[in-house]
Amino acid sequence: MIPTLAYAARDSHSPLSPYSFERRDPREDDVVIEIQYCGVCHSDIHQVRDEWGGSRFPMVPGHEIVGRVTKVGPKVKKFKVGDLAGVGCMVDSCRHCHSCEDGLEQFCENGFVGTYNSVEKDGKTPTQGGYSNNIVVRESFALRISPKLELAAVAPLLCAGITTYSPLRHWKAGPGKKVGVVGLGGLGHMGVKFARSFGAHVVLFTTSPGKVEDAKRLGAHEVVISKDPKQMNEHAGTFDFILDTVSGPHDLNAYIHLLKRDGTMTLVGLPDKPPELPAFGLVMQRKSLAGSLIGGIKETQEMLDYCADHGITSDIEMIPIQKINEAYERMMRSDVKYRFVIDLASLKQ
Repeated sequence: MIPTLAYAARDSHSPLSPYSFERRDPREDDVVIEIQYCGVCHSDIHQVRDEWGGSRFPMVPGHEIVGRVTKVGPKVKKFKVGDLAGVGCMVDSCRHCHSCEDGLEQFCENGFVGTYNSVEKDGKTPTQGGYSNNIVVRESFALRISPKLELAAVAPLLCAGITTYSPLRHWKAGPGKKVGVVGLGGLGHMGVKFARSFGAHVVLFTTSPGKVEDAKRLGAHEVVISKDPKQMNEHAGTFDFILDTVSGPHDLNAYIHLLKRDGTMTLVGLPDKPPELPAFGLVMQRKSLAGSLIGGIKETQEMLDYCADHGITSDIEMIPIQKINEAYERMMRSDVKYRFVIDLASLKQ
């Protein structure tokens, strides 16, 4: 067994605190990764606070993991000791259903195994995430990381990156397309970067006038203050695609009104209350409301390679693990530009 240092939530009401546990010894197809950095996702807060239900404690959060391989099993072919590697939101799946065979493990029909707050395929071993100094993972669920990019700023690509890359690719955002991104947070700022890189005309929607210049710096051609009806109406019926990254309650109909005939709005944020959605706004112009969930391992590797080739990373603020509870409170106030990343070297201090 491999001794592991971490920070964990003991229940849904207490702050995260130091925690020690043991990872399994590597199997023949496993890699051991010394974690150097881990991004902090808003879903970490939801699960630590049991806001989605079903949380398992003690819980070590974290699914935006990057580090260096320290050991490989005898059947591992993709990695060698010393390689950079990453782990995203999944560490296993059934590997034989239609979705898995199509490289869409995130839609595994038997349920993928989450990097934390889940149970391994043995049905009993809890998974623990990246707020820790190491992880043991099946080779097929580890990602190759290019040394071209700043490693800490790559970490959020493993969730925030692929969550926005996948729908923008699927709905063919690119030249000649007008693409809206709702919200400029951890997800939204990546959506702006990718949509601009793909060649689309990018419009950022925000409730905060103070984010206008930053949105343009990140790649938005235009910025709309969504609380201003005049600004919103100026864009009515003009969007091919809108990516909604907001997790708080908001009016979806205001954005559906902005779609062209046959336009699509895709949700990647997860509000904890069901939205009101009159059908009229969809049926009159054959508009679509869709959802998207991260990406499969193949597409995630594609995204990481694309980022390496185009110099795309997340805008981050580095913190030591000891400030994780403060970071959670700041995230709830949207007080981060645009993703916290934990320096796991702080676990050794």
